[in-house]
Amino acid sequence: MTTGTDDAPSLPDATTHDEAHNGAAAYLQSRLAVRNDITDADFDVPVIDISPSFSSSLENRQAVAAQIQKACTTSGFFYITGHRVPENARKAILRQAERFMHELNTGQKEELHVKNSKFGLGWEPSDYTSIAGDQEQKEVFNFAYEEALDPTGGDGLYRNLDGTKYKGNLWPKEQDLPGFYDAVKEYYGAVLDLARHLFRLFALSLNLPETYFDSMTTHPGGIARLLYYPPPKNPQPVGPSSEEQIGLGAHSDYECFTLLLTSSTPGLEILKPSGQWHIATFIPDSFIVNVADFLMRWTNGLYLSTVHRVVNRGTEARYSVPFFFSVNYDTVIQTLPTCLKEGEKSVWKPIEAGEYILERLNATTQYGLGFQEQGVESSQQTRQLNQ
Repeated sequence: MTTGTDDAPSLPDATTHDEAHNGAAAYLQSRLAVRNDITDADFDVPVIDISPSFSSSLENRQAVAAQIQKACTTSGFFYITGHRVPENARKAILRQAERFMHELNTGQKEELHVKNSKFGLGWEPSDYTSIAGDQEQKEVFNFAYEEALDPTGGDGLYRNLDGTKYKGNLWPKEQDLPGFYDAVKEYYGAVLDLARHLFRLFALSLNLPETYFDSMTTHPGGIARLLYYPPPKNPQPVGPSSEEQIGLGAHSDYECFTLLLTSSTPGLEILKPSGQWHIATFIPDSFIVNVADFLMRWTNGLYLSTVHRVVNRGTEARYSVPFFFSVNYDTVIQTLPTCLKEGEKSVWKPIEAGEYILERLNATTQYGLGFQEQGVESSQQTRQLNQ
Protein backbone atom coordinates (compact mmCIF):
# COMPACT_ATOMS: atom_id res chain seq x y z
CA MET A 1 0.00 0.00 0.00
CA THR A 2 1.20 3.51 -0.68
CA THR A 3 0.91 6.47 1.63
CA GLY A 4 0.85 10.17 0.93
CA THR A 5 2.42 13.17 2.54
CA ASP A 6 0.41 16.00 4.01
CA ASP A 7 0.53 17.80 0.67
CA ALA A 8 0.49 14.96 -1.84
CA PRO A 9 -2.27 12.33 -2.01
CA SER A 10 -1.35 8.67 -2.14
CA LEU A 11 -1.70 6.59 -5.27
CA PRO A 12 -3.62 3.31 -5.00
CA ASP A 13 -1.88 0.07 -5.79
CA ALA A 14 -3.12 -2.29 -8.49
CA THR A 15 -5.00 -4.55 -6.07
CA THR A 16 -6.96 -1.70 -4.49
CA HIS A 17 -7.75 -0.21 -7.89
CA ASP A 18 -9.02 -3.51 -9.28
CA GLU A 19 -11.05 -4.37 -6.19
CA ALA A 20 -12.72 -0.94 -6.16
CA HIS A 21 -13.40 -0.71 -9.88
CA ASN A 22 -14.15 -4.30 -10.87
CA GLY A 23 -14.68 -6.39 -7.76
CA ALA A 24 -17.35 -4.12 -6.29
CA ALA A 25 -19.32 -4.03 -9.55
CA ALA A 26 -19.18 -7.81 -9.89
CA TYR A 27 -20.42 -8.31 -6.32
CA LEU A 28 -23.32 -5.91 -6.82
CA GLN A 29 -24.43 -7.60 -10.02
CA SER A 30 -24.26 -11.03 -8.42
CA ARG A 31 -26.58 -9.85 -5.65
CA LEU A 32 -29.01 -8.16 -8.02
CA ALA A 33 -29.42 -11.27 -10.14
CA VAL A 34 -32.86 -12.78 -9.44
CA ARG A 35 -32.61 -16.39 -8.26
CA ASN A 36 -35.82 -18.39 -8.56
CA ASP A 37 -34.22 -21.38 -6.83
CA ILE A 38 -33.58 -19.49 -3.57
CA THR A 39 -36.12 -18.97 -0.80
CA ASP A 40 -36.20 -16.28 1.85
CA ALA A 41 -36.96 -18.67 4.71
CA ASP A 42 -33.99 -17.54 6.81
CA PHE A 43 -34.31 -13.84 5.98
CA ASP A 44 -35.07 -11.75 9.05
CA VAL A 45 -34.48 -8.16 10.18
CA PRO A 46 -34.70 -8.53 13.97
CA VAL A 47 -35.12 -5.87 16.63
CA ILE A 48 -32.27 -6.21 19.13
CA ASP A 49 -32.39 -4.50 22.51
CA ILE A 50 -28.73 -3.72 23.15
CA SER A 51 -29.25 -2.24 26.63
CA PRO A 52 -27.79 -5.41 28.27
CA SER A 53 -24.57 -4.78 26.32
CA PHE A 54 -23.83 -1.79 28.55
CA SER A 55 -23.78 -4.14 31.55
CA SER A 56 -20.59 -5.01 33.41
CA SER A 57 -21.53 -8.65 32.84
CA LEU A 58 -19.58 -10.24 29.98
CA GLU A 59 -22.30 -12.86 29.72
CA ASN A 60 -24.89 -10.14 29.03
CA ARG A 61 -22.69 -8.55 26.40
CA GLN A 62 -22.07 -11.89 24.73
CA ALA A 63 -25.80 -12.58 24.62
CA VAL A 64 -26.37 -9.38 22.63
CA ALA A 65 -23.39 -10.20 20.39
CA ALA A 66 -24.92 -13.59 19.62
CA GLN A 67 -28.11 -11.91 18.37
CA ILE A 68 -26.03 -9.59 16.20
CA GLN A 69 -24.10 -12.55 14.80
CA LYS A 70 -27.30 -14.25 13.73
CA ALA A 71 -28.63 -11.12 12.03
CA CYS A 72 -25.35 -10.53 10.19
CA THR A 73 -25.36 -14.04 8.73
CA THR A 74 -28.98 -13.98 7.56
CA SER A 75 -30.07 -10.54 6.34
CA GLY A 76 -27.11 -8.29 7.19
CA PHE A 77 -29.63 -5.85 8.71
CA PHE A 78 -31.08 -5.36 12.19
CA TYR A 79 -32.73 -2.70 14.35
CA ILE A 80 -31.28 -1.67 17.70
CA THR A 81 -33.09 -0.19 20.67
CA GLY A 82 -31.72 0.67 24.11
CA HIS A 83 -28.80 2.41 22.37
CA ARG A 84 -28.47 5.43 24.71
CA VAL A 85 -28.43 8.09 21.98
CA PRO A 86 -30.59 10.82 23.56
CA GLU A 87 -34.01 11.47 22.06
CA ASN A 88 -33.39 15.22 21.93
CA ALA A 89 -30.22 14.67 19.86
CA ARG A 90 -32.08 12.39 17.44
CA LYS A 91 -34.96 14.80 17.02
CA ALA A 92 -32.59 17.74 16.64
CA ILE A 93 -30.54 16.20 13.82
CA LEU A 94 -33.67 15.35 11.81
CA ARG A 95 -34.80 18.91 12.37
CA GLN A 96 -31.44 20.17 11.09
CA ALA A 97 -31.90 18.11 7.94
CA GLU A 98 -35.22 19.84 7.38
CA ARG A 99 -33.78 23.27 8.18
CA PHE A 100 -30.82 22.84 5.85
CA MET A 101 -33.00 21.85 2.93
CA HIS A 102 -35.66 24.54 3.36
CA GLU A 103 -34.16 27.51 5.22
CA LEU A 104 -30.98 28.03 3.21
CA ASN A 105 -31.41 29.77 -0.13
CA THR A 106 -29.81 28.51 -3.33
CA GLY A 107 -26.91 30.94 -3.10
CA GLN A 108 -26.05 29.84 0.42
CA LYS A 109 -26.17 26.20 -0.63
CA GLU A 110 -24.04 26.84 -3.72
CA GLU A 111 -21.21 27.98 -1.45
CA LEU A 112 -21.27 24.47 0.03
CA HIS A 113 -21.61 22.57 -3.26
CA VAL A 114 -19.88 19.18 -3.42
CA LYS A 115 -18.14 20.26 -6.62
CA ASN A 116 -15.91 22.30 -4.31
CA SER A 117 -14.91 19.19 -2.35
CA LYS A 118 -12.46 16.44 -3.21
CA PHE A 119 -14.37 13.98 -1.06
CA GLY A 120 -18.02 14.67 -1.88
CA LEU A 121 -18.58 16.74 1.26
CA GLY A 122 -21.13 19.52 1.35
CA TRP A 123 -24.40 20.09 -0.48
CA GLU A 124 -25.58 17.84 -3.28
CA PRO A 125 -28.61 19.07 -5.25
CA SER A 126 -31.12 16.54 -6.51
CA ASP A 127 -30.30 17.07 -10.18
CA TYR A 128 -26.54 16.62 -9.80
CA THR A 129 -26.30 12.83 -10.13
CA SER A 130 -28.22 9.97 -11.68
CA ILE A 131 -28.12 6.18 -11.80
CA ALA A 132 -28.20 4.53 -15.22
CA GLY A 133 -29.95 7.61 -16.58
CA ASP A 134 -32.64 7.69 -13.88
CA GLN A 135 -32.96 10.86 -11.86
CA GLU A 136 -32.74 10.25 -8.13
CA GLN A 137 -35.14 12.42 -6.18
CA LYS A 138 -33.14 13.56 -3.16
CA GLU A 139 -31.16 16.43 -1.71
CA VAL A 140 -28.14 15.84 0.53
CA PHE A 141 -25.68 17.45 2.90
CA ASN A 142 -22.55 15.36 3.55
CA PHE A 143 -20.01 15.77 6.34
CA ALA A 144 -17.17 13.67 7.74
CA TYR A 145 -15.22 13.00 10.91
CA GLU A 146 -13.27 15.85 12.40
CA GLU A 147 -11.68 15.87 15.83
CA ALA A 148 -13.94 18.67 17.06
CA LEU A 149 -16.91 16.30 16.63
CA ASP A 150 -15.25 13.45 18.56
CA PRO A 151 -16.09 13.31 22.30
CA THR A 152 -12.62 11.84 22.92
CA GLY A 153 -10.95 14.80 21.21
CA GLY A 154 -9.27 12.42 18.79
CA ASP A 155 -5.65 11.32 18.80
CA GLY A 156 -4.32 13.93 16.39
CA LEU A 157 -3.67 11.36 13.69
CA TYR A 158 -6.78 11.71 11.51
CA ARG A 159 -6.11 12.06 7.79
CA ASN A 160 -8.43 12.39 4.84
CA LEU A 161 -9.01 9.56 2.41
CA ASP A 162 -6.00 10.60 0.32
CA GLY A 163 -3.66 11.05 3.28
CA THR A 164 -3.91 14.84 3.53
CA LYS A 165 -4.83 16.48 6.82
CA TYR A 166 -6.66 19.71 5.94
CA LYS A 167 -10.21 20.12 7.23
CA GLY A 168 -12.48 18.97 4.44
CA ASN A 169 -15.96 19.70 5.84
CA LEU A 170 -17.99 22.57 4.40
CA TRP A 171 -20.28 24.05 7.05
CA PRO A 172 -23.09 26.62 6.73
CA LYS A 173 -22.27 29.97 8.27
CA GLU A 174 -23.65 30.35 11.80
CA GLN A 175 -25.59 33.46 10.78
CA ASP A 176 -27.18 31.56 7.89
CA LEU A 177 -28.32 28.59 10.01
CA PRO A 178 -27.98 29.39 13.73
CA GLY A 179 -27.37 26.37 15.98
CA PHE A 180 -26.82 23.96 13.09
CA TYR A 181 -23.23 23.01 13.88
CA ASP A 182 -23.89 22.60 17.60
CA ALA A 183 -26.77 20.20 16.92
CA VAL A 184 -24.68 18.23 14.44
CA LYS A 185 -21.84 18.01 16.95
CA GLU A 186 -24.09 16.71 19.73
CA TYR A 187 -25.60 14.03 17.51
CA TYR A 188 -22.38 13.03 15.80
CA GLY A 189 -20.59 12.60 19.12
CA ALA A 190 -23.37 10.39 20.48
CA VAL A 191 -23.57 8.17 17.42
CA LEU A 192 -19.77 7.91 17.23
CA ASP A 193 -19.72 6.63 20.81
CA LEU A 194 -22.43 4.13 19.87
CA ALA A 195 -20.51 2.96 16.80
CA ARG A 196 -17.39 2.27 18.85
CA HIS A 197 -19.51 0.37 21.37
CA LEU A 198 -21.09 -1.68 18.58
CA PHE A 199 -17.67 -2.59 17.23
CA ARG A 200 -16.92 -4.26 20.56
CA LEU A 201 -20.08 -6.31 20.14
CA PHE A 202 -19.06 -7.22 16.60
CA ALA A 203 -15.71 -8.37 17.99
CA LEU A 204 -17.44 -10.62 20.53
CA SER A 205 -19.73 -11.95 17.81
CA LEU A 206 -16.65 -13.05 15.85
CA ASN A 207 -14.96 -14.76 18.82
CA LEU A 208 -12.37 -12.00 19.04
CA PRO A 209 -11.20 -10.09 22.12
CA GLU A 210 -13.77 -7.43 22.93
CA THR A 211 -11.22 -4.65 22.41
CA TYR A 212 -9.89 -6.06 19.11
CA PHE A 213 -11.00 -3.09 16.99
CA ASP A 214 -10.38 -0.35 19.58
CA SER A 215 -6.96 0.67 18.26
CA MET A 216 -8.41 0.86 14.74
CA THR A 217 -11.10 3.41 15.62
CA THR A 218 -9.08 6.14 17.36
CA HIS A 219 -9.37 8.47 14.33
CA PRO A 220 -11.95 6.63 12.24
CA GLY A 221 -13.64 7.35 9.01
CA GLY A 222 -17.20 8.41 9.74
CA ILE A 223 -19.18 10.07 6.96
CA ALA A 224 -22.72 11.19 7.71
CA ARG A 225 -25.45 12.56 5.49
CA LEU A 226 -28.56 14.62 5.98
CA LEU A 227 -30.99 13.40 3.32
CA TYR A 228 -34.27 14.78 2.07
CA TYR A 229 -36.56 12.74 -0.18
CA PRO A 230 -39.53 14.78 -1.42
CA PRO A 231 -42.95 13.15 -1.69
CA PRO A 232 -43.33 11.35 -5.03
CA LYS A 233 -45.46 12.98 -7.67
CA ASN A 234 -47.23 9.66 -8.31
CA PRO A 235 -46.97 7.37 -5.25
CA GLN A 236 -46.57 3.75 -6.31
CA PRO A 237 -47.62 0.59 -4.46
CA VAL A 238 -45.21 -2.14 -3.44
CA GLY A 239 -43.83 -4.05 -6.41
CA PRO A 240 -41.92 -3.37 -9.60
CA SER A 241 -43.00 -0.33 -11.56
CA SER A 242 -41.42 1.68 -14.34
CA GLU A 243 -42.80 4.79 -12.66
CA GLU A 244 -41.14 4.34 -9.27
CA GLN A 245 -39.56 7.54 -7.99
CA ILE A 246 -36.21 6.21 -6.88
CA GLY A 247 -34.74 8.15 -3.99
CA LEU A 248 -31.51 6.17 -4.03
CA GLY A 249 -30.59 3.29 -6.31
CA ALA A 250 -29.62 -0.25 -5.30
CA HIS A 251 -26.20 -0.43 -3.62
CA SER A 252 -24.13 -1.88 -0.82
CA ASP A 253 -22.25 0.33 1.63
CA TYR A 254 -18.46 0.61 1.54
CA GLU A 255 -17.29 0.73 5.14
CA CYS A 256 -17.74 -1.48 8.22
CA PHE A 257 -21.37 -0.82 9.14
CA THR A 258 -24.02 1.87 8.88
CA LEU A 259 -26.20 3.39 11.58
CA LEU A 260 -29.38 4.81 10.08
CA LEU A 261 -31.80 7.24 11.74
CA THR A 262 -34.99 8.08 9.82
CA SER A 263 -38.16 10.07 10.05
CA SER A 264 -41.40 8.08 10.20
CA THR A 265 -41.88 8.00 6.42
CA PRO A 266 -40.83 4.55 5.11
CA GLY A 267 -38.46 4.22 2.18
CA LEU A 268 -35.64 1.77 2.88
CA GLU A 269 -35.96 -1.47 0.90
CA ILE A 270 -33.66 -4.46 1.48
CA LEU A 271 -32.86 -7.02 -1.21
CA LYS A 272 -33.76 -10.53 -0.08
CA PRO A 273 -31.84 -13.61 -1.32
CA SER A 274 -34.64 -14.36 -3.80
CA GLY A 275 -34.22 -10.97 -5.44
CA GLN A 276 -37.44 -9.56 -3.96
CA TRP A 277 -37.48 -6.30 -1.99
CA HIS A 278 -38.30 -6.15 1.72
CA ILE A 279 -39.72 -2.80 2.87
CA ALA A 280 -38.22 -1.87 6.23
CA THR A 281 -40.81 -0.91 8.83
CA PHE A 282 -40.32 2.28 10.79
CA ILE A 283 -39.73 1.47 14.47
CA PRO A 284 -39.72 4.50 16.80
CA ASP A 285 -36.61 5.17 18.90
CA SER A 286 -34.52 2.69 16.95
CA PHE A 287 -31.57 2.72 14.60
CA ILE A 288 -31.26 0.42 11.61
CA VAL A 289 -27.81 -1.18 11.39
CA ASN A 290 -26.43 -2.88 8.32
CA VAL A 291 -23.20 -4.66 7.49
CA ALA A 292 -21.03 -2.92 4.90
CA ASP A 293 -18.31 -4.16 2.56
CA PHE A 294 -15.33 -3.95 4.92
CA LEU A 295 -16.98 -6.16 7.52
CA MET A 296 -17.95 -8.64 4.81
CA ARG A 297 -14.34 -8.74 3.58
CA TRP A 298 -12.99 -9.04 7.13
CA THR A 299 -15.26 -12.04 7.81
CA ASN A 300 -14.54 -13.71 4.44
CA GLY A 301 -18.19 -13.37 3.47
CA LEU A 302 -19.66 -14.73 6.70
CA TYR A 303 -21.35 -11.37 7.38
CA LEU A 304 -23.46 -10.11 4.50
CA SER A 305 -23.14 -6.65 2.98
CA THR A 306 -26.69 -6.59 1.71
CA VAL A 307 -27.91 -4.57 -1.26
CA HIS A 308 -30.59 -1.99 -0.49
CA ARG A 309 -32.26 1.09 -1.99
CA VAL A 310 -34.67 3.91 -1.11
CA VAL A 311 -38.12 4.40 -2.66
CA ASN A 312 -40.47 6.93 -1.10
CA ARG A 313 -43.92 5.43 -1.75
CA GLY A 314 -45.78 7.67 0.69
CA THR A 315 -47.28 11.14 0.54
CA GLU A 316 -44.92 12.80 3.04
CA ALA A 317 -41.30 13.91 2.76
CA ARG A 318 -38.69 11.52 4.14
CA TYR A 319 -35.64 12.65 6.10
CA SER A 320 -32.83 10.37 7.16
CA VAL A 321 -29.35 10.51 8.65
CA PRO A 322 -27.08 7.58 7.78
CA PHE A 323 -23.72 7.35 9.55
CA PHE A 324 -21.15 5.24 7.70
CA PHE A 325 -18.64 3.97 10.23
CA SER A 326 -15.21 2.94 9.09
CA VAL A 327 -11.90 2.29 10.80
CA ASN A 328 -8.83 4.51 10.74
CA TYR A 329 -8.16 5.04 7.05
CA ASP A 330 -4.62 3.63 7.33
CA THR A 331 -5.99 0.25 8.51
CA VAL A 332 -5.39 -2.74 6.24
CA ILE A 333 -8.52 -4.86 5.83
CA GLN A 334 -7.70 -8.55 5.56
CA THR A 335 -9.54 -11.68 6.64
CA LEU A 336 -9.77 -12.15 10.40
CA PRO A 337 -8.09 -15.27 11.80
CA THR A 338 -11.35 -16.47 13.37
CA CYS A 339 -13.07 -16.39 9.97
CA LEU A 340 -10.75 -18.81 8.19
CA LYS A 341 -10.98 -22.56 8.65
CA GLU A 342 -7.83 -24.64 8.49
CA GLY A 343 -6.61 -24.72 4.91
CA GLU A 344 -9.21 -22.17 3.76
CA LYS A 345 -8.12 -19.21 1.64
CA SER A 346 -9.46 -15.70 1.82
CA VAL A 347 -11.96 -14.68 -0.87
CA TRP A 348 -10.65 -11.11 -0.87
CA LYS A 349 -7.15 -9.63 -1.01
CA PRO A 350 -5.92 -7.18 1.66
CA ILE A 351 -6.72 -3.51 1.00
CA GLU A 352 -6.07 -0.27 2.83
CA ALA A 353 -9.31 1.30 4.03
CA GLY A 354 -8.83 4.89 2.91
CA GLU A 355 -7.37 4.03 -0.48
CA TYR A 356 -10.20 1.62 -1.22
CA ILE A 357 -12.95 4.10 -0.35
CA LEU A 358 -11.27 6.83 -2.37
CA GLU A 359 -10.99 4.51 -5.36
CA ARG A 360 -14.63 3.45 -5.00
CA LEU A 361 -15.53 7.13 -5.09
CA ASN A 362 -13.33 7.77 -8.08
CA ALA A 363 -14.73 4.73 -9.89
CA THR A 364 -18.33 5.74 -9.40
CA THR A 365 -18.52 9.32 -10.57
CA GLN A 366 -18.42 10.77 -14.03
CA TYR A 367 -17.08 14.04 -12.62
CA GLY A 368 -13.58 12.83 -11.78
CA LEU A 369 -11.45 13.23 -8.68
CA GLY A 370 -12.61 16.80 -8.07
CA PHE A 371 -16.05 15.45 -7.23
CA GLN A 372 -16.00 12.50 -4.86
CA GLU A 373 -19.55 11.68 -3.89
CA GLN A 374 -19.44 8.49 -1.95
CA GLY A 375 -21.26 5.93 -3.97
CA VAL A 376 -22.49 7.48 -7.21
CA GLU A 377 -22.04 4.39 -9.32
CA SER A 378 -22.39 4.53 -13.08
CA SER A 379 -24.36 2.41 -15.53
CA GLN A 380 -25.01 -1.04 -14.07
CA GLN A 381 -23.34 -0.15 -10.80
CA THR A 382 -25.24 1.83 -8.19
CA ARG A 383 -24.34 3.82 -5.19
CA GLN A 384 -23.70 3.90 -1.50
CA LEU A 385 -24.25 6.95 0.66
CA ASN A 386 -27.63 5.80 1.43
CA GLN A 387 -31.05 5.89 2.96
